[in-house]
Amino acid sequence: MGVQLIFILFSLIIVPDLAWASITRHYKFDIQLQNVTRLCHTKSMVTVNGKFPGPKIVAREGDNVVIKVTNHVSNNISLHWHGIRQLLTGWADGPAYVTQCPIQTGQSYVYNFTIVGQRGTLWWHAHISWLRSTVHGAIVILPKLGVPYPFKKPYKEVPIIFAEWFNVDSEAVERQALQSGGGPNVSDAYTINGFPGPLYNCSSAKDTYKLKVKPGKTYMLRLINAALNDELFFSIANHTVKVVEADAVYVKPFDTDVVLITPGQTTNVLFETHSSHSNATFLMEARPYATGLGTFDNTTTAAILEYHPNPNSGNSLTRLPLLRPKLPALNDTAFATSFVSKFRSLNKPQVPTNIDKRFFFTIGLGTNPCPKNQTCQGPNGTMFAASINNVSFTLPTTALLQAHFFGKSAGVYTPDFPTNPVHPFNYTGTPPNNTMVSNDTKVVVLPFNTTVELVMQDTSILGAESHPLHLHGFNFYVVGQGFGNYDPSKDPLRFNLVDPVERNTVGVPSGGWVAIRFLTDNPGVWFMHCHLEVHTTWGLKMAWVVQDGKLPNQKLPPPPSDLPQC
Repeated sequence: MGVQLIFILFSLIIVPDLAWASITRHYKFDIQLQNVTRLCHTKSMVTVNGKFPGPKIVAREGDNVVIKVTNHVSNNISLHWHGIRQLLTGWADGPAYVTQCPIQTGQSYVYNFTIVGQRGTLWWHAHISWLRSTVHGAIVILPKLGVPYPFKKPYKEVPIIFAEWFNVDSEAVERQALQSGGGPNVSDAYTINGFPGPLYNCSSAKDTYKLKVKPGKTYMLRLINAALNDELFFSIANHTVKVVEADAVYVKPFDTDVVLITPGQTTNVLFETHSSHSNATFLMEARPYATGLGTFDNTTTAAILEYHPNPNSGNSLTRLPLLRPKLPALNDTAFATSFVSKFRSLNKPQVPTNIDKRFFFTIGLGTNPCPKNQTCQGPNGTMFAASINNVSFTLPTTALLQAHFFGKSAGVYTPDFPTNPVHPFNYTGTPPNNTMVSNDTKVVVLPFNTTVELVMQDTSILGAESHPLHLHGFNFYVVGQGFGNYDPSKDPLRFNLVDPVERNTVGVPSGGWVAIRFLTDNPGVWFMHCHLEVHTTWGLKMAWVVQDGKLPNQKLPPPPSDLPQC
């Protein structure tokens, strides 16, 4: 592994009569190739500063973060700061061909944004093709100086990043799937902080992440699911954790033995260490929660939790009793539903009640025709596709935000994304005979400060499946969810408008629906997509265009001079 090359420069801005002062934090990210060995396979993969996972960004609420990204590889690259609101800094959001053209080989781009009203755990990742499989890292946002956590201050805080390891280039996996029209090959392992752990063949102690703890302390794990295509169950043997935060928003604490976390989500948990546990070694394990009919990696990654000091330690895998947690079954939707229902906002949320615009989006898989003179591996010889309201989104070759800002949308996108399914059907019943989708670049255009209610309905066209949907540029409130078809006359009566959880990524239940609300108080172009990478590749994505407001502080500034060009 390479040396971590992060240069952090601090410049203090004096703010009188406040218990904190904002700081500008400078980072240097070099995109480079690095040889990494896992599971007896060595491959050259794209990394940041030679690290897998990449470097951690640490800031405080209110800080300005400046990251200079230089691309030293042949791949085009863009980085997304997942969950950062990017208030009036949409040019720094990062999804390729949405807010920027990618950074080409030998070029640099400076991402510059201020963290406004957020604290907790977020993360960053590549936002072009499947490069985020190796290009990702943690974002730790501390509260303002003098502002305590609303829970017991932990003795130590540790980021735990779940990811997937492919023995081959993940870009090649994506290309093969797109060429064949079928599902992609699954990963060869899951990882915890870059290591697969001792439960895999050709994996040993050196391929295992180890967390050493002291008895009688409180630890906080900052959990991040960076896996490409799988929701994950996580548990620590003989330890209960307390969930205190989700997607950088404090939640009402609750205890659990198992955490479910979807790709894109973050969850902070606390756990206590006990002196009675010093005579054993505990595994922290993660494995998938799978709802679809397709193939998936059903293996288990593990890390070691070991108490220190301990005279009986040494080789943790042989000298001490090794205890494993009990994880739910791979398809345990009952546990998943119960777990998700426990999330409630800690502080009184400002949930929109007077709704300006209502949308109903169907979320699911479909098909595209197989090109002539080609054999396709999708259903009935077609190619897999994915869509929202039957529109499989096609990324343009000009960034959407540039086209919008300069008034040159003609030929780039059209503002007629359907607000409801064009052809309603029994979404969770017998699927329609026609599974074909349209392929377009359509967006929704909304005025500034519009209150939005969006219901997202899973469909069973090619099998019911859960979908983690991520919205850029906004947090939203999850006001309701259920199974079966959404009933617009009955289901809103059960909406939680008192303490709904606030998130940036939410799972649409398998064979069910979820309702969210948000306020369009951030001008720009904002991507929304499934965070299962294969579904995004197949087109399960769209964009919201939020127009400028009337006041100067409600208008998107011009792009920076170094904005990459297509």
